[in-house]
Formats: sequence, C-alpha cells, structure tokens
Amino acid sequence: MAFATSADGARIYYETHGAGPGILFVHGSGGHHAAWWQQVPHLRDRYTVVTLDLRGFGRSDSEMDEFDSRRFPDDILAVLEASGVDRAVLVGQSIGAAAALKAALRAPDRAAGVVLAHSLGGIDHPDLAARVRADRAEAEKLPVLDRLLTPHFREVDPARTFLFRQMGTFNAAKMADLRNLNTDGPTVEEVAASGIPICFLAGGRDAVLRPETVRAAAALLPAATLELVAAGPHSMYWEVPALFNASLDRFLATVYSAEKPALSTSGAST
Repeated sequence: MAFATSADGARIYYETHGAGPGILFVHGSGGHHAAWWQQVPHLRDRYTVVTLDLRGFGRSDSEMDEFDSRRFPDDILAVLEASGVDRAVLVGQSIGAAAALKAALRAPDRAAGVVLAHSLGGIDHPDLAARVRADRAEAEKLPVLDRLLTPHFREVDPARTFLFRQMGTFNAAKMADLRNLNTDGPTVEEVAASGIPICFLAGGRDAVLRPETVRAAAALLPAATLELVAAGPHSMYWEVPALFNASLDRFLATVYSAEKPALSTSGAST
C-alpha cells in the first residue's frame, strides 16, 4: 500500500510492480488501479509497472466536495515522483488519456511516451472536436454498457462482464465530475513540439470513438504511431487484452529500444 501527495494535498493511491523501464497506467471513468489486472502480469517481468487511483476513484481521496478533473495531471506527476520512477510511458484509457497527455506535457522529461487508448487526449483542434462531438452523439443513443463492451462478449463471458460493472462501485467520482478535463487541451502544434512519442491505440469496433476520427488525429501528427486493432471495442484492455497488450508491446519496444525515440505511423491492424 502506497500513497502519493498531490499538489493540493490529496492522497493518491498507487502500486508498483516488476522492474525495468517505466510504464504508468491511467484508468478511465469506470476504473481504478485494479482495472489493469490483465496488463500488469503481462508486463511486470520486463517493466516497472505503476497503477494508480485518480482522486475520487478507488482508494484515493474521495472526501472533497467535488472532484476537479483538472487536478488529475497533478495526481499522475505526484505518483511518478513518489514511486521513484524517473521516466515512464503513460498509458491513458478513454478519459484517462487526456490526463496522461496533460501530465506528459507539463513534465516532458518524465514522459518516455504517451499512449492515447480510445481517446484523442483532449487535443484542441476544430476538425477533431467536431468529429468527437459527432461520435459522442451517436454513442449516446446506446445504453452505456453497449458503448463499452460488445454484445457478443457480454453473452459469452458473463463473469467478466459482471466484474467490469462492479469496478465502478468502488468510485465516488461520476462522469459529471470529469467533463472539464477535456477543456483547455493542448494544440496539435504543442503536442508535436514536445517531441514526446505518441501512440493512438484505437479499436475498429469502438462505439464511442470511430476509427476514422482517430485516423484524422494521427494524420495531424505524422510522427505519431497509429495502432488500429480491427476487433477492438472501447474497453479493449478488458475485453480482448491479448490484442491490447500486443499493441502496447510494439510501442514500448519502439520507445525503449531507441536512445532518441523517432516514431512513424505504423498503421498496424490486428
């Protein structure tokens, strides 16, 4: 059990597993540190894997009157400092990707790379914003669970579906607390100028963010990697972890095998 102290004094729970180059996972709106149970065992023999609970989630401080998501990047940087991990690839899932990207841009020397999983990371660009709004409008026509997991998965694996739904019961923060995280996002130019390796990890079956939207974002950052997994739903890390983990493996190998990371759009499709 370990806690970091964020910039405003909030206690942020985190765990560290394994040894090697760093990777830090930032969960989405329904998750917490344990959401990564299918990633940590896959990676811990090769990497130092850090998982955390953002404020309002899991075991982190949840006593405040409101959970200002603009503080999430502070939570991430506090965990990096407390864990002793000097440099890490930050992996953000869905809403967690925006927090991960903002944290990386605040402390680029601590970010070996950023994985934007099923998210554009809140990048501020008019065309991308319009695409995201259109995707969200279509997604909101569906029941929440239909946006996150495929009907086939829910039918054939009721146990993991039940566990997925139970994960959110450990959290005090709600979606209404998270809406301001995507405001004041970095511009395409700011992300490119940072020199931080970026990976867009997208799913062909994502009901929240269409592959075409992610391709448009990757086209604006030609140095970024695009991992487009044809069979991937929005919660790919949970439903098809082998495909999610394989995409991570490729990006991590690229980042940590190069003294000066230089990425190219891979367009990988599984």
